[in-house]
Amino acid sequence: MKLSKLISLVLTAAALLITVIPTLSMAAESKTIILATTTSTQDSGLLDVLLPIFEKESGYFVKTIAVGSGQAMKMGEKGEADVLLVHSPDAEKKFMAAGFGSSRMLVMHNDFIVVGPSADPARIKGLKSSAEAFRKIAQTENPFLSRGDNSGTHAKEKGIWKAAGLNPEGQKWYQQTGLGMGQTLNVAAEKKGYTLADRGTYLALKKTLGLDILVEGEPLLLNVYHVIEVNPAKWPKVNGAGAKAFADFMVSKKVQKIIGTFGVDKYGAPLFFPDAGKKPESLGL
Repeated sequence: MKLSKLISLVLTAAALLITVIPTLSMAAESKTIILATTTSTQDSGLLDVLLPIFEKESGYFVKTIAVGSGQAMKMGEKGEADVLLVHSPDAEKKFMAAGFGSSRMLVMHNDFIVVGPSADPARIKGLKSSAEAFRKIAQTENPFLSRGDNSGTHAKEKGIWKAAGLNPEGQKWYQQTGLGMGQTLNVAAEKKGYTLADRGTYLALKKTLGLDILVEGEPLLLNVYHVIEVNPAKWPKVNGAGAKAFADFMVSKKVQKIIGTFGVDKYGAPLFFPDAGKKPESLGL
């Protein structure tokens, strides 16, 4: 074979590779979804159950980024995520009103609880009001561990302090971890302090914590999760088809049934309650 012909064949093959590689890359990207979700769905183990099912059935690969709800929505605002699974209703409504989301659907709920050391030095056990419990913690200056990360839990906590008529910022006993729910619970256990937690993450870690549930059952402590598709009209690179597939999966009858039984075998009670198709008003939203 002449050298000129060999060179021509090599150049042709190189040209084909240059054409094919971006196509393959785009195909791989189109089958990848970036899910920005709360640390509670990750720490509770729920996503470990659901994501393999979704990936097997849909053919999509899910890249999960577990952060606070506020940070997840910031990612959505920048087009850095395709779909969100979050629990900060007021912030979510603003997100949708600004046009960053194309769809928002109710998925499930659990509740927030106030936990602390079994000795309970602030004497809050059994109180019916979380605001009253927060006031007693402040009065006794017992350690309170805040996530301080603009998460849905942090937003709820700030709302309770507001209801209590207090601003704990800057107080020595009030410490912000800047960490997720599981890590913040571990810090609270280490410091024998109080914190606000979602029930699912608490139950998943309960054995290692040495913290008790002290205040629960108040309507103010309801914790509601929605799935939000990031608007591809705002961000053309967003995987709109993948986001819709995931959102539809989360509200499907099959998945709602899994959500309703998740945790029962291990903890004797579900960690979340399925809500797809319900009216928000039925949950007091």
